[in-house]
Amino acid sequence: MTPRLILASASPRRSDVLTQLGLDHVVLPAAVDESYREGETPTEHVERLARAKATTVTRGESGALVIGGDTVVVDGARVLGKPMDERSAVDMLLSLAGRSHVVLSGIALAGAHGISSRVAATEVRFRDMSRDEARSYVSTGEPLDKAGAYGIQGRGAALVAAIDGDYYSVVGFPVDAFLDVLREAGWRYDFGRIIPLEPRDR
Repeated sequence: MTPRLILASASPRRSDVLTQLGLDHVVLPAAVDESYREGETPTEHVERLARAKATTVTRGESGALVIGGDTVVVDGARVLGKPMDERSAVDMLLSLAGRSHVVLSGIALAGAHGISSRVAATEVRFRDMSRDEARSYVSTGEPLDKAGAYGIQGRGAALVAAIDGDYYSVVGFPVDAFLDVLREAGWRYDFGRIIPLEPRDR
């Protein structure tokens, strides 16, 4: 029997990936404090938040599998969140132009098994762009709710020269890591459904 699948995130992009995989799910966003803790690395941060979102929703959803996720963009020593406004979005894009940065996506799966989590890291290289190009992209409104001020799955695809790693990690839902946490929880993806692992597969 396929378990009830819950996405503990308001991100339409994460929901879109689950839909693309053919997995019916319910969206129940978790309210958690997303502030950094003292001394916390970006990798630790995204994994902790993914786990916190999943466990927060699990408390009232026995028998379900709950997915939590979090994504940040890391440029050297800088961690880039969502831009405050259009001007900061333009500045953020120009700071990344012609260079590589790293997208970290944490994913967690909570349920009767407890909780499993992973962090996927993908390197993204931007092509060069002018201030006018950055302004034009920002004027679409697309980057204003996204870490790093761009969406690779939308018009922001035109900013990207190359990636090294999981494309879906950049979208915010690392599919390969999701399959790993599913197996750790005793389940596997079967092209449109989730089924229990056979004893020989464990």
